[in-house]
Amino acid sequence: MNKVFPERLKSLRTEKGLGQVQLAKELGVGKAIISLWELGRCEPTLSNLVAIALFFDVSIDYLAGLEND
Repeated sequence: MNKVFPERLKSLRTEKGLGQVQLAKELGVGKAIISLWELGRCEPTLSNLVAIALFFDVSIDYLAGLEND
């Protein structure tokens, strides 16, 4: 991916008023993974990307920066 994903993930999380720990619990991953994703140090697996898109009701294309809205 690119640097768009980390920015969009953090923005979506904060818009919902969630901390990293809360989001990690919702997605079934560790808090450290959320932090690494938001810092752009690693990328989610396809199954995690799908879970993120479903949780925030956005498209994978949006998360990846392939569409604006």
